[in-house]
Amino acid sequence: MDSNPMVSSLLNKLANYTNLTQGAQEHEEADDDEGAKKKAVKSPQMGTFMGVYLPCLQNILGVILFLRLTWIVGTAGIMESLMIFMQCYCTMLTAISMSAIATNGVVPAGGSYYMISRSLGPEFGGAVGLCFYLGTTFAGSMYILGTIEILLVSVDALLNNMRVYGTCCLALMSLVVFVGVKYVNKLALVFLACVILSILAIYAGVIKTAFEPPDFPVCLLGNRTLQNHNFDKCLKTEVIGNVTVTTALWKLFCEGPELNATCNDYFKYNNLTELQGIPGLTSGVISDNMWGDYGPLGMLVENTRVASVPVADNSQDVYMPYVVNDITTFFTLLVGIYFPSVTGIMAGSNRSGDLRDAQKSIPIGTILAIATTSIIYVTCVVLFGACIEGVVLRDKFGDSVKGNLVIGTLSWPSPWVIVIGSFFSCCGAGLQSLTGAPRLLQAIARDGIVPFLQVFGHGKANGEPTWALLLTAGICEIGILIASLDAVAPILSMFFLMCYLFVNLACAVQTLLRTPNWRPRFKYYHWALSFLGMSLCLSLMFISSWYYAILAMGIAGCIYKYIEYRGAEKEWGDGIRGLSLNAARYALIRLEEAPPHTKNWRPQLLVLLNVDADQVVKHPRLLSFTTQLKAGKGLTIVGNVLEGTYLTKDLKYAHTDIHTCMKNIKSAMSAERTKGFCHVVVSSNLRDGFSHLIQSAGLGGMKHNSVLMAWPGTWKQSNDPQSWKNFIETVRETTAAHQALLVAKNVDSFPTNQDRLGEGTIDVWWVVHDGGMLMLLPFLLRQHKVWRKCKMRIFTVAQMDDNSIQMKKDLQMFLYHLRLDAEVEVVEMHDSDISAFTYEKTLVMEQRSQMLKQMQLSRTEREREIQSITDESRSSIRRKNQGGAHGVSPSRQSSQMEDTQEDELIHDRNTASHATMNDKVETGPERVHMTWTKEKLFTERNRNREPNANVAVRDLFNMKPNQSNVRRMHTAVKLNEVVVNKSQGAHLVLLNMPGPPKNRGGDENYMEFLEVLLEGLNRVLLVRGGGREVITIYS
Repeated sequence: MDSNPMVSSLLNKLANYTNLTQGAQEHEEADDDEGAKKKAVKSPQMGTFMGVYLPCLQNILGVILFLRLTWIVGTAGIMESLMIFMQCYCTMLTAISMSAIATNGVVPAGGSYYMISRSLGPEFGGAVGLCFYLGTTFAGSMYILGTIEILLVSVDALLNNMRVYGTCCLALMSLVVFVGVKYVNKLALVFLACVILSILAIYAGVIKTAFEPPDFPVCLLGNRTLQNHNFDKCLKTEVIGNVTVTTALWKLFCEGPELNATCNDYFKYNNLTELQGIPGLTSGVISDNMWGDYGPLGMLVENTRVASVPVADNSQDVYMPYVVNDITTFFTLLVGIYFPSVTGIMAGSNRSGDLRDAQKSIPIGTILAIATTSIIYVTCVVLFGACIEGVVLRDKFGDSVKGNLVIGTLSWPSPWVIVIGSFFSCCGAGLQSLTGAPRLLQAIARDGIVPFLQVFGHGKANGEPTWALLLTAGICEIGILIASLDAVAPILSMFFLMCYLFVNLACAVQTLLRTPNWRPRFKYYHWALSFLGMSLCLSLMFISSWYYAILAMGIAGCIYKYIEYRGAEKEWGDGIRGLSLNAARYALIRLEEAPPHTKNWRPQLLVLLNVDADQVVKHPRLLSFTTQLKAGKGLTIVGNVLEGTYLTKDLKYAHTDIHTCMKNIKSAMSAERTKGFCHVVVSSNLRDGFSHLIQSAGLGGMKHNSVLMAWPGTWKQSNDPQSWKNFIETVRETTAAHQALLVAKNVDSFPTNQDRLGEGTIDVWWVVHDGGMLMLLPFLLRQHKVWRKCKMRIFTVAQMDDNSIQMKKDLQMFLYHLRLDAEVEVVEMHDSDISAFTYEKTLVMEQRSQMLKQMQLSRTEREREIQSITDESRSSIRRKNQGGAHGVSPSRQSSQMEDTQEDELIHDRNTASHATMNDKVETGPERVHMTWTKEKLFTERNRNREPNANVAVRDLFNMKPNQSNVRRMHTAVKLNEVVVNKSQGAHLVLLNMPGPPKNRGGDENYMEFLEVLLEGLNRVLLVRGGGREVITIYS
């Protein structure tokens, strides 16, 4: 009951839920810090208007409205400008998606980063969060450049000083943010008031132009617009005291003030005309501004309605005071420059921690703010086109109206209202960016998903992100060094569009997956709207600047892969995990349970691992071999069986064993770079556990078709025969399940993933056709860099009546059709008499087997019995050797020169317990004699055993080996001799694995046969096919 709180206390905690400030430790991690004292947080009180609507309004309306909107209208025309404002639909769709996410539960401070990361997972969240951070940082650069541009245009300073003034302004703003963020927040209302007053001044000026247009004359030479900086009168000459004198304008186009001075040809043949820059709402100028006027860099701003006389030589025009295009203009460029004017829709969600009811305020406030700003932008486009002359609209810096802001000439009561208002607005927006961006970076760093950003999670004692502020200022300086608002705007457009794209994707994924936790209070959303918004974002990215779009997507992709590769694993219940589950379910349903076509067959491995008493993996090289064989392709299941009872009274220790074992296996898989799944089963005995794994591992069509295990190398020395019995039963289980079996002998000597084997061979001994497994495995191994330099050799065995030459040709042709590069060699095995060594080997094997079956002895007694039986059988073996020495193979003759040497050989190879006994002479409570005679055996046995056991032991001394066993042993010995002779230096030897006997009474003999077959070889892989073809010559 302690872990389950009462309902009343639970409801009380939910009702009083408060969020931490942005950039502070988030609630998932905060709950884990036991003993940490939580500071009392003041209950949030902000409503929809103050908490969402006004912040969004302030962030959306900004520098582009004051400095570029008139130029966009003049360049693109009213109709195409309205098409540009289609971007408002993009932000509206994004706001709908954001509202659905924000109302799906409590959203702590963190804004879009929190929403995306918790909806799409840490990889997407980190990538998009850093893109949003970069966008916010470059927005700070844009606002600072806008501030400096207003300053320079107003005081007639040189634009070349943009970098110097911008850097100084950035340093000052960064210092303000570092010293006193609270003052920035307090001044936010002042900055907002400046924005609203400036917009009201614009509307007031528009109304005033209807009956009293302001006086802002524009001077045209022919149809070319002149920069009105260095002259006051739009005249070539004037009469003063009946004397005709030249004006200041004359001196700009002529070589001197004299009337007979040499002048520019265009100035000589064209007249000066003076137009009103603001003709007014009722002037009808709207028809002339309806369509665009794009042009290249350096194109003169001309009024095509005014007549002019063209001249042949225009080479001097660049030195004349004409108004020209400072950049090449085209529609897509204007899209990228305009988009920052509709960003800022996240301002409300970023303040979710300060809202009284975030789930109600965020949708209403954000959508109303977008609707309001959309109306403002659309009406401004139409009113600017209806009130301002086209050449003035295309004059970006107001050179034709004495350096005034073009939008300022329209305002009432004075242009300085717009100058002051826009200056403080840009300053405030810049400070807000320099305040918000470091906190966003701090939140990402404290989440721990990007390891190299950990340092930016630290700050001052009060939590202010000092290091993040320094990085933000550094990135912001890069934007300022570009020194062009028109060049910086598309950069931040990319990052914001990337962020909005993933907000729409998050909403669409959650909606389509229908996850149980997806229950937003905001109901006016649909996955189709989210996909439409996502498509619009992607289209706008490539429309505005395809190379910036590719760069932004590349940055996001690199961050995504880095987080996936190195980042901390987080489980946030994100939609991508749900999407993966749905995709996996769909794929498993589509994947037929029938076996795949031979062309698609690859070993889907079930790796049977063993662990020691401390739950540590015994043979980690088995996982290395798996990695080299699979290379991350297909299915790999690493299985293990723990002996015990799953439902036990001591539940804690039982589950601890399972979890520890799984953790250790996963650690070993990670260390060996084995990609796959871990499956640990608890069973009452190992045999049943392995049987259950072989039968039930996998799901649907994704089941294993091959089993990989290690050879039980210590089966002879083991006191428990169950170890090798379990091995043989596993062989039988795989055969019954029609699965392939791979058994690695001396697996601990196999190469690691860091090794690089030099020139060498992988030898395949193709004795029995097994469906092509023996040929496919070396090919797969050679794909890995460990085995890449190894060559493949295939040996096949020919009998006396086989045509060896024809067999080699046929095998070479078969390999050619299989597209496999391998050397082919046919080995002839002649029938020969059974050697004494083989006879003795078989006899001792059968005696040992029979003895262990018939006698239930203690360990000490069993060792003594084995020694006695071996001593008793030596004399008969010597007699047989003397009579049949001609049948001994040459490789064994050297060991038979002396009986003593032969006895040692026989004993050492077949009675490993003897060596053990020699080492442990003094270990027992009574001394064990090195020589154990028959008489001592009978004496000792009669003291502890019933008299009726005497007959069984006596029969052992008179045994004759079974002839079928002798033949099998003979085959194993001869084949081992050939393999050792040919392949002892090979890096890996692949052999057919003989099947186990049908009669379980011969299991131990089967193990002896395999031991003899593998004797003298280092790395061996026994292969047993699954009963189907796995390689084909067809395409």
